[in-house]
Amino acid sequence: MWFRKSKNKTAIAPVAAPVFAGGDPDMRGLGRALWRKKWRVFIPTLAVALCAFVVVNALTPRYRSESRILLESRENVFMRAEADKVSDRGVVDPEAVTSQIQLVLSRDLARDIIKKEKLGERPEFDPLQGISLTRVVLGLFGLGRDPMSMSPDERILEAYYDRLTVFAVERSRVIVIEFRSADPELAARVTNSIAEGYLDTQQVAKQGQTRAASQWLSSEIENMRTKVAEAEAKIEEYRSKSNLFVGANNSSLANQQLTEVNSQIAAARGQKADLEARARQLRELVRSGKPIDSSEIANSESMRRLAEQRIALSAQLAEQSSTLLGQHPRIKELRAQIAESERQMRTEGERLARELDNDAKVAGNRLESLTASLDQVKRMASQTNEQDVQLRALEREGKAQRDLLESYLAKYREASARENINAAPADARIISRATAAVKPDFPKKVPIILIATFAAFVVCGGFVVTGELLAPTAYSYATPARAPVYMAPVAAPAVDLMARRMHSPPAVNLHAAGAAVVARTIEDIARGVRQAGEAGRRVTVVGSLREVGTTHAAISLARSLAKDRKAVLVDLAFGSPNISVFSTDPNAPGIAELVGGTVSFGDIITRDQFSQLHLIATGNAGADGAAIVASPVLATSIEALVRAYDHVIIDAGAAPEVSVEHVALLAPRAVLVAPDPSAAATRAARERLLAAGFTDVAVFAGGARAAAA
Repeated sequence: MWFRKSKNKTAIAPVAAPVFAGGDPDMRGLGRALWRKKWRVFIPTLAVALCAFVVVNALTPRYRSESRILLESRENVFMRAEADKVSDRGVVDPEAVTSQIQLVLSRDLARDIIKKEKLGERPEFDPLQGISLTRVVLGLFGLGRDPMSMSPDERILEAYYDRLTVFAVERSRVIVIEFRSADPELAARVTNSIAEGYLDTQQVAKQGQTRAASQWLSSEIENMRTKVAEAEAKIEEYRSKSNLFVGANNSSLANQQLTEVNSQIAAARGQKADLEARARQLRELVRSGKPIDSSEIANSESMRRLAEQRIALSAQLAEQSSTLLGQHPRIKELRAQIAESERQMRTEGERLARELDNDAKVAGNRLESLTASLDQVKRMASQTNEQDVQLRALEREGKAQRDLLESYLAKYREASARENINAAPADARIISRATAAVKPDFPKKVPIILIATFAAFVVCGGFVVTGELLAPTAYSYATPARAPVYMAPVAAPAVDLMARRMHSPPAVNLHAAGAAVVARTIEDIARGVRQAGEAGRRVTVVGSLREVGTTHAAISLARSLAKDRKAVLVDLAFGSPNISVFSTDPNAPGIAELVGGTVSFGDIITRDQFSQLHLIATGNAGADGAAIVASPVLATSIEALVRAYDHVIIDAGAAPEVSVEHVALLAPRAVLVAPDPSAAATRAARERLLAAGFTDVAVFAGGARAAAA
């Protein structure tokens, strides 16, 4: 309960405002209020249920039928165009599926189906026969189209599309066509007609492409034939005009003559050199007096005869020398005959050498004549080079025209064959045909009535509860039995200060047993921390027990400090970690991973979702929470944070679950969160913190409401 000081004395008077003492709302009182005003809930709920029942039974039921189409290439590879045989035409991307859905929804196909099924003759598809007052009113105010201003085709198309639904099955190439109608047989018939009409449209489109290609190729072939004939005529005319006749191997006559003369010159030059070499060799043999052994001598009849004579004389000389002396007349005669034979052989060799020289001169003359012919042929070839270049250009142009004509002819024959055999199936097939539905698809009577009834019950109950909570006499909140809290008389502050304190649980600073209790807000504590200077840079928030709102107090204090300072909140409540829910990255690692050496500071520091505050979660500590708190690495890490931030706030959790002695070494200034600041347990907890090494302990009033926050 809040108190204020009277004008004349220090008496304490109650203020007519709701009291939040850290307890839960009086649910029994709210339940009694609901029961007391139950007819405010039941009567509207029953009325809504009855209206929903009447409406769903008054609506015209619609039956739904569906048909499924699979998009795939149904064209036989042997009937496919030659240019398409190397490509994979069975792949259909999502964009192609979406395009085919738009084709099913096309207005041309819709008009064909409407005409085929005679939908315009049915009252269901003519809004003028069953026009509603609501639609007329909406049309008058411009919120809908007035059926009277629409043409009959537009009215029928609008009714058609209102009952048609086309969509693709996720991660597939299957298109589902759904159609709704009051007549189940009509719904199934229209659905199948749409699927068949879609396939017919595809087939007609492909046949039209083939037919158009054939017509275009036919006209182009006639043009190409004319062009080819003109190109070939130009080639022959230019060849005859320039005397560029072609000989063997498709080469010009000048080039062939040039080649032949070159061959003859090479042969004459070789023959001349050979004759001169043979004559020179023969003279050297004759001059040296050596036996003349040469092919020319071997081919000479007189030389062979002289050689045989010399051999015979040499044989006789050898035979006579065995019996006669060297000065014998017979021996001298034989020697003289041998010498004469050798002289005749040399004479014959000289004659043969002169013959070779004459042959060499003849070969030289022939070489000179061929050389002169070569020069003349060269001049002729040089004169025809430019004309030959022009001729080759005309021949290339003619060949290109012929190749293009042959290509067009092949494509025309293929297109004509495909058109004649009707080889253009649709790239889809029906895999599921529609059948007449047995149960109506709309309306779903039982779900609609139940949802309307439940919504009416929740809304009416919410209105009743809201009215009770906002009533002038607010309900009290249940608080546990405890000793009264004595508060020092406080001068009457301004009304806005009282209103501000109503939205923030008070903090109580117990200086000693029996001392006066001073009520402060969380802003007062934050202001005291700022004014403490260096001593206020490390603050520990610890609860006297679990579920007293320790995390709420820590996050509120840290956010208040972060408004104008750099602040970080470290969660060391390993028994009940809650800080990560406020983080922009709830799955980030925490202080446990930092102490374990697996991450760095940059990995564990995150941002608060609602302020400039930085957060460090507990991480995955498991059962090692006590060891982490006592770790020297944690102390070093806190020192590093103190150097980087103006304030380091530690959420230590419940005091019975944490080693307060180790936490006191990290942050000696403490805020004790307790449900009853004046209770003996709170004083004992405070004394324990002081004994553990905390230099300053402020008590903050928490409770179940703070824990829920």
